[in-house]
Amino acid sequence: MLTSARNRFEGTVSKLIPGAINDEVVLTLASGEEMVATITKESTAKLGICEGKSVLALVKASFVVLLSDAEDYVFSTRNVFTGTVTDVRKGQVATEVVIETASGLALTSTITVESAEKMQLAKGVTVSAAVKATAVILAVKK
Repeated sequence: MLTSARNRFEGTVSKLIPGAINDEVVLTLASGEEMVATITKESTAKLGICEGKSVLALVKASFVVLLSDAEDYVFSTRNVFTGTVTDVRKGQVATEVVIETASGLALTSTITVESAEKMQLAKGVTVSAAVKATAVILAVKK
């Protein structure tokens, strides 16, 4: 499948927490890390989401928020991954930053050039990537 989302993760549904309007879907990714997605009950039914189901999680790079010095804080975002910057590509307006966690999970974020400069992002720098559960799009094979 071709998509415009820079972040594509294969995973398995490890837990489904039903809600009144939305369901919380906990995924175990191929890297072994967990990612949480919040989807509508309608989407849960349409995609046949259940424990053990293989899914694809998509996250646009613009929805990945980078955080420095995050270890002293607790965040409301369900998904926070800490890793090392492995690539920085500066453009005219935006900078693309790739981080990799210790388990090998790679996430791409696009942030403003100004933000990348303020955070002094460069290869080898430790940062965290935060992704709201509502920013995770799930897909399944037919």
